Amino acid sequence: MKIRTKLSIRKHVPVIHGGRPPLTDHKIIDFSSNISPIGIPSSVKKILKKNIDNIKNYPDFSSSSVISSLEKYTQYEKSNILVGNGAIEIIYNFCFAFLSKKTKVLIPVPTFQEYETAAKLNNCVISYFKTMNLSENLDSFISQIPKNGCIFICNPNNPTGKLLPKNQLSEIIKKAKKLSTFVFVDECFIEMVPDSNESVISHVKKYDNLFVLRSLTKSFALPGIRIGYAIASKQMIEILQKIKIPWSVNSLAQDAAISALKTQSHLIKSNLVIKNELNYLTNKINRLNGFTCINSSTNFLLIKTKKDSTKLQKKLLEQNILVRDCKNFRGLNNHYIRVAVKSHKDNLKLVKALENAE
Repeated sequence: MKIRTKLSIRKHVPVIHGGRPPLTDHKIIDFSSNISPIGIPSSVKKILKKNIDNIKNYPDFSSSSVISSLEKYTQYEKSNILVGNGAIEIIYNFCFAFLSKKTKVLIPVPTFQEYETAAKLNNCVISYFKTMNLSENLDSFISQIPKNGCIFICNPNNPTGKLLPKNQLSEIIKKAKKLSTFVFVDECFIEMVPDSNESVISHVKKYDNLFVLRSLTKSFALPGIRIGYAIASKQMIEILQKIKIPWSVNSLAQDAAISALKTQSHLIKSNLVIKNELNYLTNKINRLNGFTCINSSTNFLLIKTKKDSTKLQKKLLEQNILVRDCKNFRGLNNHYIRVAVKSHKDNLKLVKALENAE
């Protein structure tokens, strides 16, 4: 029998992310995964241990307790909130629900690759706007916003770490609204931007074309749990609730989310570390021969290097340091790596390893 499937699926190529290969060797320090430098909140660890036996039961189908917690956390009504099995599930469901082969999609690159991949699976017409700093090319970008289309913006952007000011993002949302175009804003790193709040989450009440994505994975160091959420108009959330896979958010993930959302002190402490260590890493790495940091606003750094990124990644791994090889990001090449901001102890080891790789 000849197996038949959609052309978009036959052409599909899964995205390579950080955190690979799976780190079974605990000696390896993972700088490829951009999570909180202070790790998992202790309260979350306690609740997971306490509730481990609950996995014998089905989880809450609608994640109602998590949504109630997010209602307090975001100051949005439950009907504006969607919970998913990580931010990735929400990205794919959004594209499945609202995009088609008639949809023109605009994506600034380099950026998180799953927007492009999910849009391609729905046969969208994609245009790419190449920029290392969207803030500096705003007018040109706005002039290219499609009609009846969709824009994806990661803020702060992964992998560059660039933060687009709220007032500039508002200009994009307003123009897109006039053109009946969705604006999908990924704020998965926004809570790890020290001394700044450029979130447009409050704009959802005014603009029904705006969709804001958030994740607990990054802020609370929970990548293995998989839980994210979105804030959008009641109409969009209602549609996405309809197509969600049943029981996609497991019970432990729901318990972890409820506990994490109560630990605001964790974010404050994390951002203090990020502020100090981001400055430390930027200064130290910029002094190394053959390495230049792209100024970042959040908990990771994109580094331009004269060396081949794949060979450099391999050489650093020999020193038990795993970095993100960025050659597969559209708009970059094999002369970029990305590193997370971690504890000072770990960051010292990274700088030493890069010195050895000079």
